[in-house]
Amino acid sequence: MNQTKVASVERTTPGSVARSLLRRSDISVVIAMLVLFVIFTVTSPSFLTPYNMFNVARTASLYVFVALGQAIVIVIGAMNLSLGAIGGLSVVVTGFCMERMGFPPIVAILAALVVGGAAGLFNGIIIVKTRLSSFVVTLASSFIFVGLVNGVSRGFPYTKIPTSFTVLGRGDFFNIPYVFILMVATLVVLAYVFKYTVVGRRILATGGNMEAARLSGIRTDNIVLLCNVLSGLFAAVAGLLWVSRMGSAQPATGTDWLIVSFAVSILGGTALNGGEISALGIFASAVMLTLIKNGLIMLNVNVYFEQTFLGVIILLAASVESLRALVSGSRKGSNKQPAKQAESPT
Repeated sequence: MNQTKVASVERTTPGSVARSLLRRSDISVVIAMLVLFVIFTVTSPSFLTPYNMFNVARTASLYVFVALGQAIVIVIGAMNLSLGAIGGLSVVVTGFCMERMGFPPIVAILAALVVGGAAGLFNGIIIVKTRLSSFVVTLASSFIFVGLVNGVSRGFPYTKIPTSFTVLGRGDFFNIPYVFILMVATLVVLAYVFKYTVVGRRILATGGNMEAARLSGIRTDNIVLLCNVLSGLFAAVAGLLWVSRMGSAQPATGTDWLIVSFAVSILGGTALNGGEISALGIFASAVMLTLIKNGLIMLNVNVYFEQTFLGVIILLAASVESLRALVSGSRKGSNKQPAKQAESPT
């Protein structure tokens, strides 16, 4: 009885709380985001202005949707190199439907989502049927989708986008962007799915050990198909939001999504070998990358060095994550010995 009371007291000590936080894969990027926020707040008087916060929230939201398209396949130990191309294809389909065909926005939205899901399904079917790596398949399909983008658009943007379509990308609710509200709702649903639903657990199990998941009765091929379809859908959603923000459908959309998708996903706690994903981490890493770009502009840093600063900060964040994993692992290991001694007979 006394041992139980002592154990319960130990579980609520500050040290135990700190150890539990260190075991989280997303804690380092959350800390980095908060530190950057404080630094830019102190060093730039225009950083906390409503206009700037609106732009930060909107850009970070778009980054989150781009990253979700990558994270949903990374979590099963795969990747999608055609993510940007699928996003660009959905953008072109949206513009083509509204400008060339004269369809209402709702039809264009549905068409873009169907195309994005179909592109993801195309990747998934080839991966499942041929057993080729996702790297090879999505690299090849990226050229196919880029070719479709250029063939349909001929390199010209679609500029006749109805004003009603730009409300989501440009509008706000008490200075909170609509797209930010949509992003938060999406992450909440994602967190719920992975923590409390059977499908979410099967996805994590497939990413943790596909062979073990298959032997336990999980239809891993269906999981691979599902995640690739979701990847295409998230890319299409990101493309639609990009059009809504810009007010035009640019064929070049998505060309720089690959580095963003990997950076936000991996720094956000999505394990490269699969089996782990964090909605909070994805949110924090998207905000962190946005703060880096926004803060450097506020500090009048030479924009030509932006990529250098971005790479250094990402490297530092990754180093902090490595240190966190090391400290967490060593503390976890040091706690095992007393437990064994306590279990041994006296």
